[in-house]
Amino acid sequence: MAETFKNGQMLWKLEGSDRALHLRHHDSEPWKPYEEFPQYALPDPDGFSKGITTFLALLKNDWTATKS
Repeated sequence: MAETFKNGQMLWKLEGSDRALHLRHHDSEPWKPYEEFPQYALPDPDGFSKGITTFLALLKNDWTATKS
């Protein structure tokens, strides 16, 4: 993972029947799928939610998980 922007926000959104991680740096920005942030996106193990590995890595870098 490249240098991580501190204090970003993370949100799980439904995409069909699956949950996928969405990110933004500030409250004023729209939520975007984590794949649109290649500097943060990490590969996920089979059978896990899209973005779980990225979520755990960003959580360790002071990102905030927000409820939908």
